[in-house]
Amino acid sequence: MAGGKLSPRQKMVNLMYLVFIAMLALNMSKEVLSAFGLMNEKFEVVNKFSEEYNNSLFSTLETKASENPAQFGVPYSKAKKVQQISKEIYSYLGSLKSDVSKEFEKEEDGKLPYEQMDKGGYIDENWFEGDGYSKKGSEIIGKLENYKKEIAAVFGVDVKYKIIVETLNKKFNFADVIDREKVTKKYLAYHFEGFPAIASIAKLTSIQNDVKSVEQDIYNALIGNTTAQTASMKNYKAIVIMDKSLFFQGETVTGRVVLGRYDETTVPTSVSVGGASVSMENGQAIFKMSAGAVGDHDIKGKFTFKEDEKLIPIDIEGKYAVVPKPNTASISSDNMKVIYKGVNNPMTISFPGISDNNVTVSAPGIKKSGNSQYIWNIGDFGGKEVFVSVNAKLPDGKTVSDKQKFRVKDIPPATALLNGKAGTTIGSKGEISSATITADFGDFGKDYKVTATVKSFNAVINKVSYPCPGGSLSSSAANAIKNLGKNDVILIDQIQVVTNTGIKPKTVFSCSFRINN
Repeated sequence: MAGGKLSPRQKMVNLMYLVFIAMLALNMSKEVLSAFGLMNEKFEVVNKFSEEYNNSLFSTLETKASENPAQFGVPYSKAKKVQQISKEIYSYLGSLKSDVSKEFEKEEDGKLPYEQMDKGGYIDENWFEGDGYSKKGSEIIGKLENYKKEIAAVFGVDVKYKIIVETLNKKFNFADVIDREKVTKKYLAYHFEGFPAIASIAKLTSIQNDVKSVEQDIYNALIGNTTAQTASMKNYKAIVIMDKSLFFQGETVTGRVVLGRYDETTVPTSVSVGGASVSMENGQAIFKMSAGAVGDHDIKGKFTFKEDEKLIPIDIEGKYAVVPKPNTASISSDNMKVIYKGVNNPMTISFPGISDNNVTVSAPGIKKSGNSQYIWNIGDFGGKEVFVSVNAKLPDGKTVSDKQKFRVKDIPPATALLNGKAGTTIGSKGEISSATITADFGDFGKDYKVTATVKSFNAVINKVSYPCPGGSLSSSAANAIKNLGKNDVILIDQIQVVTNTGIKPKTVFSCSFRINN
């Protein structure tokens, strides 16, 4: 087109061709900007889901801490710190997005004008100064580094959470970056300087997603890994187990002292329990002594073990109470005085000092399953409270009675699993197309032997909802997935399940799948 003498017509054709090429380049640029906007929208959808899922995990941990503070009190305390730290950095990143977008007027549908956000002037002018950071840029890096430091400080050097700290450091690595031309750039310069405003907003939303992901990993770890395994005798705890919780005046107090640990039994070199007679049987210190007067009594003693040629002492501390006669029933639920509808609730019911065959228990739906053991299934009970009554025949022939109130609760929400995984799963189109959707009640399902079968669900693909029967994607949903691209998200919600007990959960938590290729 550049050589030789051209006719006016040919010159006009060439000019039109150049204009056409320029228009194509302009359209491509708008498409790329729109793509960044759509990517940002998808990240925001995932972040919203992650926030809901994280809140459910936090609530689960809060419930466990209230029901079993000894085991879950410390993990819940850590979770509260993590939640606050995560909220602060997530909010701060949101303020950065607002600063970047404030110069752009939103469209009628509330969305940003993606195709007009091809410049990054605000960030270039406010985050950088010369070859380094401005005051604002230094503030941003400081906030991000402080977030990482504060999260790591929650767990310290605890090896149980080492993998979480490693993941944290990997996702939030703000060191200088060497680009493709072997030039070293600061983190913010490499990721944000000179980029379109909409691309920078999408990147900030992605960092928010990383914050939610780390928060989710931490909650799951705190729920499932609350105890440490160790073999050192320094970390053992002596536990006094009484044959009975209360003793009549003049009775012989019987019980045993065992070690709370998770490795194989280790025999001590010596053991003492106050002035009691002690003998070792199968790694347990069996002791006998007089009950003493009515009131509270302390049990003190010492285990001694040899470890690394050194004697390691472990103190024994316990208490027991002596009462003149039983006058109230000892009624306890194996699950914190809460009865769940439609499931078998395990119960331990007895009168201290009264043999099991002289104790009678009555309540709607309760059945005896063993010595002082009962299964209580109240079905689809309509009230909020239910009572269990206990009658006992004393050795002198007299009868005493007592009753206890229990709160009635619906079974907790189930969690949808995509190929056995909760939350957001990442994989290929083939994996999601052939995926199996199931539902699970977690620890509750194990404790109460409750299982769920998925009857139907909706797959939300590109904002279109596809009804799917059973636990697999429908053919229409599978076909729609073929048109998706990398980082597109499929949301699995409106899951309908049936349980083996016939009682349905009121809620089934959703899950999602993000395509990685």
